[in-house]
Amino acid sequence: MVSLTLPVITQKAWANAIAQPAPEFAPTSLPVLAGQIPLGLQGSLYRNGPGRLERNGVRVKHWFDGDGAILAVHFADQQATAAYRYVKSTGYQDEAANGEYLYSGYGTLAPGRIWQRWNKQFKNAANTSVLALSDRLLALWEGGHPHRLDLQTLETLGTENFDCLTPGCTYSAHPKVDAATGDIYNFGVVPGANATLNLYRSDRSGRMLKQNAIALNGVPLIHDFALAGQYLVFIVPPVRLNALPAVLGFASFSDCLMWQPQRGTQIVTVDRQSLEVVSYGETDAWFQWHIGKSYQDFDGHVVIELVRYPDFTTNQYLSEVASGQTKSTAEGQLWQIRLNPQTGTVLEQNPLVERSCEFPVFSNSASDLDLTPTYLSVCRRETSSPAELFNAIARFDPKTETLTLADAGENCYPSEPIYIAQPQSARGWILTVVYDGNQHSSEVWIYDSDRLEAAPLCRLGLPSVIPHSFHGTWRQG
Repeated sequence: MVSLTLPVITQKAWANAIAQPAPEFAPTSLPVLAGQIPLGLQGSLYRNGPGRLERNGVRVKHWFDGDGAILAVHFADQQATAAYRYVKSTGYQDEAANGEYLYSGYGTLAPGRIWQRWNKQFKNAANTSVLALSDRLLALWEGGHPHRLDLQTLETLGTENFDCLTPGCTYSAHPKVDAATGDIYNFGVVPGANATLNLYRSDRSGRMLKQNAIALNGVPLIHDFALAGQYLVFIVPPVRLNALPAVLGFASFSDCLMWQPQRGTQIVTVDRQSLEVVSYGETDAWFQWHIGKSYQDFDGHVVIELVRYPDFTTNQYLSEVASGQTKSTAEGQLWQIRLNPQTGTVLEQNPLVERSCEFPVFSNSASDLDLTPTYLSVCRRETSSPAELFNAIARFDPKTETLTLADAGENCYPSEPIYIAQPQSARGWILTVVYDGNQHSSEVWIYDSDRLEAAPLCRLGLPSVIPHSFHGTWRQG
């Protein structure tokens, strides 16, 4: 008899952070574990991500389908308190009452026979990002309306339609805020035979000022966009939805997204005031989730940073995250493109960081964006393992073209870095939530934005483990 030796799959430390649904906790004072909270750090950090990936022994099939849970960390007078609560959407409450999953998600089908899933309502997971307004916090998910939360307690107050969004409209998870005016720009994709791209401009309070609708070719996947000078730029990757199997309940939305590189990448440039199309362009095929620093240069051209993937394998990798074991390789790199907004023509495209990275962020209030550093989630080693999540953050300096890593250590996983400007200073702080797989605990770390290679200025202990999250924001106190 011939014996077969099967490969041993080792589960990485990061998987323990999502193995069990995270417990909520009420406002709690945080202990200082090392250093001290910087004087002048006054405000609130909010982070959103999937807190629950399992219910009654059944696990979701994609990381994007976990129930959204918000972490709030409030800083005042060199003290910090934190709270963690699930977004109590209608779908969440229905499933909690029944003790089982009832709805389909991005990559997960509702239970039951095919005819029971036909045209069934999707659950709004409210798990992707947050937008802090003066009087409310919005939990964002791009497939529906935002959920409105209390800024302090995180109590869910209902859904937000800005007094104008109809039930079929969507509001994306990546709004852009103009630092000078406070105006908020966003979009939503509404599927159909050909999708509609809805455009929104509101003031700093969330009051809608202008809307427009643009017809798209097919049903693409658009996750983010650029605000650059007088333009909004939508970079549309060659991914299209094969809608019929999804509508009939044969396959999930995720499984029906088709990579079609022959289409190329489309570029739609929009005037930010009128929300009318300025130009359509096309370039070679790539995929991106996230767009970072964007601005107009002295020639009036638009410069955009984005994390670029050669194909759509990243979606398969993210579905594997939900299982706690990843095997697909999907490495994005930070690129910069330069385009003529009047013609949509890409004039230049160059890689900036040629190692696996994601979640590009920067100082939104900086006046010289071309010289402003970009902060990223990266892998500690230049050659990353498909079994790992991002396990470091880094600073890319465009002046020196150097990448500086903040290495949290083995089995430690920082979240997307969030930049906070220091009062009366050109420098800032970087906040990140770190899961320590060695201790099975979570902490808030505060760095000097210009000295990521040094130890954190402060480490704060959290009451319980916070699962890996997607996006966050800062609200100045």
